[in-house]
Amino acid sequence: MKRYSHNPILEPIGKHVWESSLVFNAAIFATSERVHILYRAMGTDNVSRIGLASSSDGYNIDERLPLPVFSPANEPECQGCEDPRLNLFDNSLVMAYTAFGIHSQHQVYQIAITSINKDDFLGRKWQWGERILAFPGIHNKDAVLFPQKFHGDYVMFHRLEPDLCIARSPDLREWSGLKYILGPRDKGWDSWKVGAAGPPILLNEGWLLIYHGVSVDRVYSLGVALLDKNDPEQVLYRSEEPILTPTEDYERYGKVPNVVFSCGQTMKDDRLLIYYGGADTALCVASAELAELLPRK
Repeated sequence: MKRYSHNPILEPIGKHVWESSLVFNAAIFATSERVHILYRAMGTDNVSRIGLASSSDGYNIDERLPLPVFSPANEPECQGCEDPRLNLFDNSLVMAYTAFGIHSQHQVYQIAITSINKDDFLGRKWQWGERILAFPGIHNKDAVLFPQKFHGDYVMFHRLEPDLCIARSPDLREWSGLKYILGPRDKGWDSWKVGAAGPPILLNEGWLLIYHGVSVDRVYSLGVALLDKNDPEQVLYRSEEPILTPTEDYERYGKVPNVVFSCGQTMKDDRLLIYYGGADTALCVASAELAELLPRK
């Protein structure tokens, strides 16, 4: 992948208490005019909130709101709303995120889901809907929805550590059909744990999934998998080597060293732009042509 020459594109703002320390993993919603970036931010209280920035070209930020657009609102997420992913269904933007908080007097990471009307989002009216825990009390992270339903059901990838798993729901509330999809390999860049990045992308060849893999020496990299177009439980291909791995200083040094971690991407001018957190400290972007990410015939 080709890194943007002016990375990072977003960094902390010291005078904003809520985002004065870290800004990183971001969900993406793109329209024909703009790329909207919902990013995770942390400040002096070490609580994750979600802020919004946007760009007309996908690289240069020309809008950034001074206050968070989504913050913890209940006990299960009282210590943070983390790592959002976005999908558009009809006129509703559905956001899956990690709720970090308290369950039965214990700290736990759980999958949470909420939504907002697309017009409200574009009008900057932050009227979020009910916050639903997909698997109450279950330690779980890295949830991402497919952008279409299968046989009337929403389909979600999520991470029951160390594996990437699938679940299905008719209503985003009751989830079933839990199955293993892929896990760590014996050696190499994804040998410790794996998890989904942004929403899978439908191509003629199948569903292209960007995913993160962690090596046994705790280096976070990005790779790709190709899934069957009609059955996302079937893995057709998985990259042997990562498409992006920490090499730059802004990826190697920070809150968590040696990390590239993505929650969203979009197509822009025939290139796939992947937005990623560098070292859990700043937000970056890299690009590639789709053909470069697919297996060679």
